[in-house]
Amino acid sequence: MIAARALFLLLFGAPIFVGVGLTLGAALGWQPGIGRFDLGWRGFAQAFALPGFSSSLRLTLVTGLGATLGSLLVSVPLGMWLVSKAGAVRFLTPLLAVPHAALAIGLAFLLAPSGWAARLISPWATGWDLPPAFVTVGDPWGVTLILGLMLKEVPFLVLATLVAAGPRDIGGQMAAGRALGYPRGQVWRLMIWPQLYPALRLPVLIVLGFSLSVVDMALVLGPSNPPVMAVQILRLFGAPDPAMAQPASAMAVILLGVMAASLLAWLAGERLVAALGRVWLRRGRRGHSGAQVMGPLVAIIVAGLGIGALGALLLWSVATFWRFPNALPSGFSMRLWDAADWVGPALLTLGLAVAGTTIALCLALFWLEIEDRTQRRLHLGWMIALPLLLPQIGFLQGLTTGFLWLGLPPGTPAVIWAELLFVFPYVMIALAGPWRALDPALMASAASLGAGPLRRLLAVKLPMLAAPIAMAAAIGVAVSVAQYLAVLLPGAGRVQVLATEAVALASGADRRLAAIMALMQAALPLIGYLLALALPLWLYRNRRGLRGGTL
Repeated sequence: MIAARALFLLLFGAPIFVGVGLTLGAALGWQPGIGRFDLGWRGFAQAFALPGFSSSLRLTLVTGLGATLGSLLVSVPLGMWLVSKAGAVRFLTPLLAVPHAALAIGLAFLLAPSGWAARLISPWATGWDLPPAFVTVGDPWGVTLILGLMLKEVPFLVLATLVAAGPRDIGGQMAAGRALGYPRGQVWRLMIWPQLYPALRLPVLIVLGFSLSVVDMALVLGPSNPPVMAVQILRLFGAPDPAMAQPASAMAVILLGVMAASLLAWLAGERLVAALGRVWLRRGRRGHSGAQVMGPLVAIIVAGLGIGALGALLLWSVATFWRFPNALPSGFSMRLWDAADWVGPALLTLGLAVAGTTIALCLALFWLEIEDRTQRRLHLGWMIALPLLLPQIGFLQGLTTGFLWLGLPPGTPAVIWAELLFVFPYVMIALAGPWRALDPALMASAASLGAGPLRRLLAVKLPMLAAPIAMAAAIGVAVSVAQYLAVLLPGAGRVQVLATEAVALASGADRRLAAIMALMQAALPLIGYLLALALPLWLYRNRRGLRGGTL
């Protein structure tokens, strides 16, 4: 047990603390790599004095808090509508597969002034023969960035809602509330959803942490002058002058403080909302609710934007010439697919995903099996949540320096280790529930027949958990493919994967190349999810007759 705990602390806990510590040290002037040991607060003073710092801070808070609050509010009626729909979890899971960068690029192609949405309604409805002269993508308040974040995070929160609602008698509670004269929407909001929220707290905080520190989506959808703090930090780290690493590190520490303050403010807001909710409940007012309409309406909007974004990517990837305001390209061709260099980044992306997911699965199974054999928990849950709550830009640059001290140069091994910090938590979360839900009587029966621990693992646990393991692997692949900073910083730009190539091309002149990279980035996780759904059906294809009572 002690050795296992030390292993996980070394693999996951130590890199995070080393990364944060070295980032803080650089912010205070401790930079042995360039021979600087001038400790002090000068880096923070430089960060606060940077042009546009206050605007970047404001934009970070508006987009981060706005996207989180909006995603949560939208997920409430959508969750109520889907909770009684069979197969809703399987329907939502593939939506989570589309990486943030690919979705952002598709949304930019859809909502830009010259985007597909404007083309579909021009000129017959708008009179536009040229793209309109107003800003959509990159607007100063980050509205499009908020929309992109919501489009990605709403399915995640709805999925968490459905999972939390699974063990509860939602139908019975809804019937009891309806018998008291409350409409369905009020029963869900006032009685059922508050019971589910404790299980949603961690997913909501993860969404908040990600929204405050997102880089890839902000590079594509957010304003550029000034950008959000995470993008500004990345620019400073990449500046030609190595002295800019100190204010960059200082701003990364400030972002850590902003995130901590936002998390505390959110937790305080929960108490305020709970108090107001109790007052509302005591008043006992009934009212009309539009939740039955809101749920399908939100589903149509989310699905429409998602399908529209992917459709715009598909059209641009095969377009020969597409003049505004034509709704469709003048011709289609696969020649650019033949000429574009997407195979190498795709294979490297897939290789990193398979390597990281395989390691994460093995470690997760080892963790859970150790707990079973010792009948004790490792009590390292904080280590799983910490990488998801901290801003990546706040510790990955310091971690890259730590890798150099260990003799691990920028490259594929460093990227795999960095990605593992984010892949392992999701794999562990996906696998821990089904593993711990196994009936202990089955293990006792296998032990009574003489099966040892290893044989029980290989012959009983793993076959019974084939479906959850396959789904955890698909989630791991999706998380790995979506990584941007975890590839860019530890790889020092030398590891060219689909995410980095797509984001780099998104700001270029050729939309077709960016669309090809984004489509391939979206395709890999979708294929993984389809394989995860098909594999258990293939493995158990000969057992279907037993369900119908035949041999």
